Amino acid sequence: MTVPPRPLIALPARFSASTSALRYAAEVTARALVEAVWRAGGEPATIHPYAPDGTADPAEVATRLARFDGVLLPGGGDLAPYRYGAGAAHESVYDVDAQQDGFDLEVARQALESGLPLLAVCRGLQVVNVALGGTLEQDMGGPDREHRHVVHPVAVEPGSLLARAMAAEKVDASCYHHQRVDRTGSGLRVTARAADGTVEGLELPGARGWFTAVQWHPEDTAHEQAAQQGLFDALVQAARRTR
Repeated sequence: MTVPPRPLIALPARFSASTSALRYAAEVTARALVEAVWRAGGEPATIHPYAPDGTADPAEVATRLARFDGVLLPGGGDLAPYRYGAGAAHESVYDVDAQQDGFDLEVARQALESGLPLLAVCRGLQVVNVALGGTLEQDMGGPDREHRHVVHPVAVEPGSLLARAMAAEKVDASCYHHQRVDRTGSGLRVTARAADGTVEGLELPGARGWFTAVQWHPEDTAHEQAAQQGLFDALVQAARRTR
């Protein structure tokens, strides 16, 4: 019996100053993300974020992505505020890396332009928003950092790709962020919000390929919640159609 190949899903790596199993700095991918893609039937592949001067070459990124069937833009540190026209960085901005920013932004642009299926998570949502000309609120504030390492309910727009993927219009979201969308990027539509109005989901009506983005971390509970796993399933299903 011949087993069909798994759709190949690109995950841009995250830089890590150290890891317990390696002697030096590393490029890493969250295990929970990898496992969620694998459960969905995909083949997760970490790719090197190459943008040495902070600006990735569009043609090179397009060529690198051409071998993949889908892209997952993961969470990570903050984008540099200048990327969305902000002034000085707020004191809470952390783990900014010019190479990471430049690569992620170009991956978002190329995936959307080519129609490559794209799921963006947490920082990934913010990257897509900025790539399309949107802005971010550098720090949401609040006495208890209400969206930092908490689980809260999110209302999802009925009929959206997000609602269809999750088969739900209200979910409990595992959040870990201190920034949020301020002005939405060109063409983007908000498809989910928290009770305080924070943008929790974005889509691009008329996009060439399947695309949705969430501000939370569905991988945290995807192993036990079908709604969260449904996002990864939908990405891989779209990637399989692309194959």
